[in-house]
Amino acid sequence: MSLADLSLDHWRSLDPGAAERLAREAADRVGGRLVVFDAARPATVPLHRAVVERDGRRFALIPGGEAAVGFDLDGWSPSPGQLTSYREESLPAGFGFGADLKEHVARFLTPRRTVALPAVLMAVEPEKLLDTPAVAGELLAAEGLRPPHPDEWEHACGAGSRTLFHWGDDHPRDAEPYGDSSGPHRFPNALGLRVCFDVYESELTTDPASVYGGDGGEAVCGGYGTFLAWLPLATANHNPDTAEFVNGAEGEDMFEDVSVRPVIDLA
Repeated sequence: MSLADLSLDHWRSLDPGAAERLAREAADRVGGRLVVFDAARPATVPLHRAVVERDGRRFALIPGGEAAVGFDLDGWSPSPGQLTSYREESLPAGFGFGADLKEHVARFLTPRRTVALPAVLMAVEPEKLLDTPAVAGELLAAEGLRPPHPDEWEHACGAGSRTLFHWGDDHPRDAEPYGDSSGPHRFPNALGLRVCFDVYESELTTDPASVYGGDGGEAVCGGYGTFLAWLPLATANHNPDTAEFVNGAEGEDMFEDVSVRPVIDLA
């Protein structure tokens, strides 16, 4: 089996010894070294986690295969707290939001779909751009790296989860994400990525219209309400307003406020 053909289902099925051997093979393939291997322990580590270091960067092994990405909005039921937040905090704020929470959320979440993805190594941490998005892509390519495809980003973030956020469907109800230092967004996801941890952190992909990871602080600063403040950290959230700003004339001189998560191909 080629490393690029490693699927998430197969990764789940491996015993720790076999998983670690594959992780070391991946590290050798890219000229790096395996620096972290945590065998799956259901209570604390949902999946095997493997982190490879190369040239000072750390990359998590992201198995691929046939994967469900996006969000099944029809199958989602907002929690009572989310409904209350929207009705009592967001609607009275006077931003012109519609009365139906699901209709509002649908504007920001990509739909559920099935895709086929290769296994890759993806940076554990996003990196601030050193130049405009176009030039940043060229700089990555010169190092044998690239930005993630939108499907890859969502798959890596959700790590097989079908929930709204990579940690579950709900969020702390008594705190907004920017001021919450101990919330679930502060912990690595199932594959070891530090992702969707800061609403001010917007991440680029190969598609200019698909910007993930945060909304630049729009909802928090705007006082949209607790639930809508957390929504930018949803795995499938790609705020079109954020993408338009980042890729428009206004964002040309603000590239240092945007990030990208480098990817190494294993093919």
